[in-house]
Amino acid sequence: MGLDPRARRFLDLVAASARGRAGAPDLSDLRQAAAGLAAFAGPAPEVERRDELLAGAAPALALRHYCPPGRSDAELPALVYFHGGGWTSGSLDTHDALCATLAGRAECRVIAVDYRLAPEHRFPQGIEDGVAAVSAIAADPRRFGADPRRLGIAGDSAGANLAVVVARASRAPLALQVLLCPVMEPLGRTRSRQTLASGYLIEEATMARYWEHYRVEGLAPDDPRVAPVRADSLAGLPPALIHVAEFDPLRDEGELYAAALSHAGIRVELTTHAGLIHHFYGLGGVIPAAQAALERIGHEIRRAFAGIAG
Repeated sequence: MGLDPRARRFLDLVAASARGRAGAPDLSDLRQAAAGLAAFAGPAPEVERRDELLAGAAPALALRHYCPPGRSDAELPALVYFHGGGWTSGSLDTHDALCATLAGRAECRVIAVDYRLAPEHRFPQGIEDGVAAVSAIAADPRRFGADPRRLGIAGDSAGANLAVVVARASRAPLALQVLLCPVMEPLGRTRSRQTLASGYLIEEATMARYWEHYRVEGLAPDDPRVAPVRADSLAGLPPALIHVAEFDPLRDEGELYAAALSHAGIRVELTTHAGLIHHFYGLGGVIPAAQAALERIGHEIRRAFAGIAG
């Protein structure tokens, strides 16, 4: 299948808006782009939202809770969610519609983490925030309305990278990992990184700029703490639902991570969405096929949680 026509039209719009800009985007460009993408999200179902500061976290760590209407007092399966944005951009607000859709379609709680961003807070500070959030929720899941046997971790793009790294570092008893278009290596050298290096929303020059802002002296881009696909062992990680897009430069590394999990004996379901691009799950307002794919992802999460004893 070729590139979805609506995705092609959207990419043409992105290219036109960037015309005349020379070189790789600066930090302001990256953050403006992340904020701007939120306008293209599809309609989200009605859910209940609640913001809180995680007690005891230093520095203060904001969480946003989502749950289906009328279920705020129920004990539900839950996903701890990390937004994408190259470790430098994105927020609870840029991914609000996505988290609401996942909570509504999967009939679960979603607890989004407002982790610190680079370059103001470089590696490993975002990871430390993630570990603090996951550890607190796993230590007392019922306080967060979460079923202790059905607590998962999730994220998209660089947020999916954080989700895997945090899962490995926290050693929390997680039942599921859900990864959307994951960054599995900051400076990957896969075929899809080469053939789709420019013109497909996320570009290799942008990935290099993200890494420039996130890295610290002495941290190699193939270190498993930033490139989990390079880990010697994936033992202890939960079953995975991994979704990649056919025309995403990150496609191959997501598929490689799925293969590594399978080789380690971890149950994994990999879906490659034909015709779609990076961040498709946030573009349902302009790409109907992307909205349909996101709804299927929500139903898949619901099915996965239903298969775990509640």
